[in-house]
Amino acid sequence: MAKNTNSRKVRITDTTLRDAHQSLWATRMRTDDILAIAEKIDSAGYYSLECWGGATFDVCMRFLRENPWERLRRIKAVCRRTPLQMLLRGQNILGYKHYPDDVVDRFVALACENGMDIFRVFDALNDPRNLETAIRAVKKYGGHAQGTISYTTSPVHTVESYVALAREQAAMGIDSLAIKDMAGILTPGAARELVGALVKALPDMPIQVHSHMTSGMAAAMYMAAVEAGAGCVDTAISTLSSFSSQPPCESVMTILESEGFDTGLDRAVLGEINAYFMDLKKKRQPASSARVEAVDAGVLVHAIPGGMISNLRSQLAQQGALDRLDDVLAELPRTRADMGYPPLVTPTSQIVGVQSVLNVLSGRRYSMVTDETRHYAAGYYGRTPAPIDRKLRKKLMGDLKPIDCRPADLLKPGLSAAADEIPAKLIQAEEDILSYCLFPEVALDFFKWRAKPEGERDPIPADLEMQKAEAEKAAAPALDEQTAKFASIGRAFASLMAACGGTGDLNGLNGTNGVNGLNGADVQEAGESKKEPEDQIPAGEPVLAPLNGTFYRSAGPGKPELAADGATVKAGEPCCIVEAMKLFNPIKAPVAGKITFLVKHGTVVVKGQTLAVVA
Repeated sequence: MAKNTNSRKVRITDTTLRDAHQSLWATRMRTDDILAIAEKIDSAGYYSLECWGGATFDVCMRFLRENPWERLRRIKAVCRRTPLQMLLRGQNILGYKHYPDDVVDRFVALACENGMDIFRVFDALNDPRNLETAIRAVKKYGGHAQGTISYTTSPVHTVESYVALAREQAAMGIDSLAIKDMAGILTPGAARELVGALVKALPDMPIQVHSHMTSGMAAAMYMAAVEAGAGCVDTAISTLSSFSSQPPCESVMTILESEGFDTGLDRAVLGEINAYFMDLKKKRQPASSARVEAVDAGVLVHAIPGGMISNLRSQLAQQGALDRLDDVLAELPRTRADMGYPPLVTPTSQIVGVQSVLNVLSGRRYSMVTDETRHYAAGYYGRTPAPIDRKLRKKLMGDLKPIDCRPADLLKPGLSAAADEIPAKLIQAEEDILSYCLFPEVALDFFKWRAKPEGERDPIPADLEMQKAEAEKAAAPALDEQTAKFASIGRAFASLMAACGGTGDLNGLNGTNGVNGLNGADVQEAGESKKEPEDQIPAGEPVLAPLNGTFYRSAGPGKPELAADGATVKAGEPCCIVEAMKLFNPIKAPVAGKITFLVKHGTVVVKGQTLAVVA
């Protein structure tokens, strides 16, 4: 058979240093791990290196005790030939809520100054209003602005709607466009149709395709997309590829070159890179990732991203309800439809996923609604792809008033206030203020740890995780395969939930949920807490924890307490919060009266525990 002589260049973006280890290693790769191989990766011939953004930023501070800005600078110092790339959540930046425009602008400016070249800017709802400030800032400070289509399927997501979205982003001045297939559900036929339509509508716009191997289709889909006109695809080095990660670089390279496309990659260098990560895998792969399915064909039915399923398992493990996973997977498409068919990607994947868990565990749909679900329904995350039923929307919103404007228009500038909240002695650079803006309690905890003399610092949380996992592995009895899979998930979650009065700001992705402030002196098993003996609970109507999670008196640093100890509260009035499964669950006073709290702010609590009494 004659070889295809197509000589068109197809570029390859490497995700090993960001999405791949976020998907498979719980984002636990360290900066030194990266630097040891960075020069070799820089010489491989990649189009770009995705090495920042997503969950890497807060995990650096929370679990690795590293400065994410320093990581970026050090990678840039080595990688001189290959552009660096990051994932930016539009107005959400790297967090789970909208940030003021001044914070978005300054974050992008400092990212550019510290070495970032390409910004893949996306919004979970594909709402262009949530992209415009970030894209404008990237262009302003000299970066490459890559717009994004967050791909999903539903009655309202059509090729025509995606082309319209691409046109709006093109009008904002993007330099290229990415199709972000986070669940790995884009079929070769659909990719051919979508890419073809985009190339026809925007003939001068470079098209890049990102996918995950969750369903096993991504490599075949890439081939169809390239044949239709896509010029770049995302892959990971083979050791960190497949399942919920990207397709293997070496395989995609071979497929493309067999069809006559030129990737420009050096196969020998790729072999050296892979050998390095194969060895590193022994140290960095969490026990919970050691036994995973090679392909999850179920995603073709429920369309839930692989990382999200990992989260759901961890969330159910936290609540002692792993046996309800099938019920949650059945409920999730119904909840997603109720909420207007949002694409399931951060933060909507968390909002819809947790609400589905609550719908199952509570026994009555929407009897418990998180703060995030309330704000989502009211429009504070953006415009939903399809309208939410009027009666349901009213129920979900509660006392919130709906908005129709761009959500960030309601936010006051945030940089000055944030700078005033950080003790001056803890600030080493302007970048610290931005870190605090995004993750206040995580950043403060890291700053305090960093300020201590080296010999007086608490152990690095990720090191404690590894030690605990090794000890449990050595002590664990033999388990059958299915039991071992769920036990490993539970153990991983337990080690992450072991807390010493941390923030409980559960921002980790892909099963990396954890709490801030881990301290070896105060570690307690998941589900354990300093519970008041029943005979020491004062008389009155108890305020009970509806879920396992972390107890808060306020919604965050600098925020007022919902109710002061000893204050008079009204029946049905939110008086405290239990943060569970990454989201805030307001706890309401059962009756009117004087409230007495029994649990300290930041304490890990269990379902049914008495948090306070009202008398």
